Amino acid sequence: MKENVSTPIYSITPFTLLDYAHKSACILWFAGCNMRCLYCYNPEIVLGKGTISFEKALTFLHSRKNLFDAVVFSGGECLLHKNSIQLITEVKKMGFLVKIDTNGSRPEVLQQLLENQLIDYVALDFKAMPVHFEKITQSNLFLPFEKSLRLLVESGLPFEVRTTVHSDLIDKNHMQAMIQYLEQQNYQGNYYIQHFVNGVTTLEKLGYSVKELEKENLSTASIKVHFRG
Repeated sequence: MKENVSTPIYSITPFTLLDYAHKSACILWFAGCNMRCLYCYNPEIVLGKGTISFEKALTFLHSRKNLFDAVVFSGGECLLHKNSIQLITEVKKMGFLVKIDTNGSRPEVLQQLLENQLIDYVALDFKAMPVHFEKITQSNLFLPFEKSLRLLVESGLPFEVRTTVHSDLIDKNHMQAMIQYLEQQNYQGNYYIQHFVNGVTTLEKLGYSVKELEKENLSTASIKVHFRG
């Protein structure tokens, strides 16, 4: 896809206590994505164009120094943009913690961020196993995701894995296979299951999603499953 370098940011959430555990933060929402997940809640961001330049974002952040702890880079896919490392570097210089929300499709960018100690926390979206990945994401980017997961496991950086679940797309068997896969990749820690929220605008029109998984004990000795939403 063509990268919008001059105005990459769709919007800014000026304050949140929900997106970085135990931290106050703002969110930079980056326009554009290289996946087209059927259940995506942010079609206006994924399909839209940026309205805020790096310069304007930095001006906003300078005005908020010492008022919150962290900056969350989200989207869309925030690591698609050519100057994202430069922006993250500037944000770190201001003294903010940096959290990245990513689909894992840009492991080469993630590796640079890890090597330069530019990020403090990552939320990695695990969309599906390979057999369902292309249907759900409309992409063939499972292998880059897998590389990102391995990079994070080996890095020792605090991170979480999360999956959005629509009951028509992912059932108990799929979920158990995903948990087993994470164990095989030596992931240990929290795994967050986000239930699809019915009645909201998404990229594709989906049927009603039922919350059946909460009835199951999906946690293992090394992976603790939590439900959100």
